Amino acid sequence: MGVELRDLADEVSAIARRAGTAILEIYRQNFEVETKQDQSPLTQADLASHELIKTALSGLTPDIPQLSEESEIAPFSTRQRWREYWLIDPLDGTKEFVNRNGEFTVNIALIRDHEPVLGVVHVPVQDLTYVGLIASGATCSVGATKAQPIQVRLPHATPLIVVGSRSHANPNLTGYLQKMGEHSLISMGSSLKFCIVAEGGADFYPRLGPTSEWDTAAAHAVVVAAGGEVSTLNGEPLGYNFKDSILNPEFVVVGDRSLRWREIFEPPPNVD
Repeated sequence: MGVELRDLADEVSAIARRAGTAILEIYRQNFEVETKQDQSPLTQADLASHELIKTALSGLTPDIPQLSEESEIAPFSTRQRWREYWLIDPLDGTKEFVNRNGEFTVNIALIRDHEPVLGVVHVPVQDLTYVGLIASGATCSVGATKAQPIQVRLPHATPLIVVGSRSHANPNLTGYLQKMGEHSLISMGSSLKFCIVAEGGADFYPRLGPTSEWDTAAAHAVVVAAGGEVSTLNGEPLGYNFKDSILNPEFVVVGDRSLRWREIFEPPPNVD
């Protein structure tokens, strides 16, 4: 199974890079922005990347179903029978794309038995590709250069380095982080927040706002393969395809697993 996943990782990385090239062609032009029903933005780049990835994965693994942000969501009665499937965000960070700050990614994950076992996160503007294989580790490569192993920072920095969402800041987060004592906060878009934890550039990413399963799966695999963890606020591993909704619960991304992060989310004791 390890050899199979490693071979798939190379193929999927190439697909993600091709999708990134298609995205950049549109990024460098004037483009229109539509608004989806959930009020999130949609561009030609989202759709071009989606079509390229869908076609390429169908040719690579015709028997594995796909779930993409830009596809129709199969009913849970169908999805609950999937032991494995591709979970795709063709352009994560569309707001960052529209704002032209470069902080957007292509995310492709293979889910097996509710967990991501392979994840590829490609950063088109930097031609940077992160790959996570749960069984064998995480890597990062620039362009066609040889992939280099990455790992989370152990032990975590003092003061702690926290990464947060650039476009979806949560006002409650400040109060929670105050409980952690001295720390620095980096704002960043898309699944790059996971990746900076995976490569040791930050220690902690708490996400208290809404996300969908395709937003997190690929980078989740990268973090875990690099030695970190992605957990719900009650300490359970973040899982996939357990329910009808594709929305994630609130979660945290942690590099050093010994970090006592759960204490900051504990409710204050009742005072009579």
